[in-house]
Amino acid sequence: MDPAPESEITRVSLASYTRLIRDNPNFRRLWLAQIVSELGDWFYTLAIYNLLLQLTGRAGAVALALVLQVLPQTLVGPMAGVVNDRIRRKHVMIAADVARVFIVLAMLLVRSPAMVWLVYPLLMVETVMVAFFEPARSSVIPNIVPRESVVVANTLSSMTWSMNLLLGASIGGVVAALLGRDAVFGLNALSFVVSAILIGRMHFAEPHAAGTARFHVRELVDYSPVVEGFRYVRRNRQLLAMVFVKAGNLMVGPSWVLFTVMGHRDFAVHWHGLDEARGAFLGMSILLGARGLGALLGPLFSAPWAGNEQRRLRLGILLGYLVVAAGYAALAFARNVWEASLMVMLAHCGGSTVWVFSTTLLQLNTEDRFRGRVFATDLGLCMLSIAVGAFLAGRFVDAGFAPRYVASATGLLMLVPAALWAWANTARNAPQENP
Repeated sequence: MDPAPESEITRVSLASYTRLIRDNPNFRRLWLAQIVSELGDWFYTLAIYNLLLQLTGRAGAVALALVLQVLPQTLVGPMAGVVNDRIRRKHVMIAADVARVFIVLAMLLVRSPAMVWLVYPLLMVETVMVAFFEPARSSVIPNIVPRESVVVANTLSSMTWSMNLLLGASIGGVVAALLGRDAVFGLNALSFVVSAILIGRMHFAEPHAAGTARFHVRELVDYSPVVEGFRYVRRNRQLLAMVFVKAGNLMVGPSWVLFTVMGHRDFAVHWHGLDEARGAFLGMSILLGARGLGALLGPLFSAPWAGNEQRRLRLGILLGYLVVAAGYAALAFARNVWEASLMVMLAHCGGSTVWVFSTTLLQLNTEDRFRGRVFATDLGLCMLSIAVGAFLAGRFVDAGFAPRYVASATGLLMLVPAALWAWANTARNAPQENP
């Protein structure tokens, strides 16, 4: 499918967000499902990481948890892509939500250091469900909104993710401190129930599944659709470069480990009467809240600038990488939690711009019948990058390196994907895209 003429693409503005939510019931339900499930997820993530750090005392435990939350998405990605290109993506999302209700509730069994082992298989199984859900959600956007509104839908989804992180990190710390982890796990399970109900009420055409034969389990070990998907991406050098863009956000994995540890060691909140453990939890919450605020502001300002020009979307990715590099490199000089939060906010303005712009470029340049596999590959590569980054960050911190210096080194490493993306767009030999 050729990109829509630039003059036909909806201008990104507050009014365009309002119209999309008001006039498109399918997108509105998907958007509301995103809000409730992601808020529950942020509550839950904070509780899990804090639980592991308290019961084990090791940054490596948090790093391992993050690896198990992301690495299976890389391993399961090819299978998830095939499933999403063979059956209705709506049904895939509902099934993943229902499964996660029971997985999250099982976390209530972790009551002591002796039961910590249970966290890891549960996180891994939950991650497998995410590997099916997220490519489906990204793939249905072009099916439920007009092509000229894809940029608006992606920007709104990213801003919603960021607001959920901001609120979830901030409120989640308070909820866990006041009500305890059991309440957090219960709220997260309930959020998946609500999400499944909302998605179940969506009604839209899914051309990729129309007229296809019944899906059989044996197809999961038939790799010919996977190979076909790889060939499709390889034929378009620009699409191949786009698939690697999110994996270039090298700071995402280390950030989870570093913010958790820095909240405990460097930036704990010392309020009158607040014990040390809760002060550390709130310090971590403030850093994560700053990440969410930065991720919210990034597309809010960059999307109207990029508008409908794919050339600007590509340039915005490069600038986003450079902003991330500057923000994380400066963390070594932060003297308090507020200075650190400002640098984190700046960095994630760039990171969220990279995410939104790369998603939009993939949606505009991928055929519907391949979209599930393309987005599964996109997500899988991103999760592999996050897993490796988290593992290395945990090892460096446990080896005695100061978390703030590990963060700065991560920022400097962001110059590598920035250079590669600049090279890919300068040296591209693909046919000129339609204006």
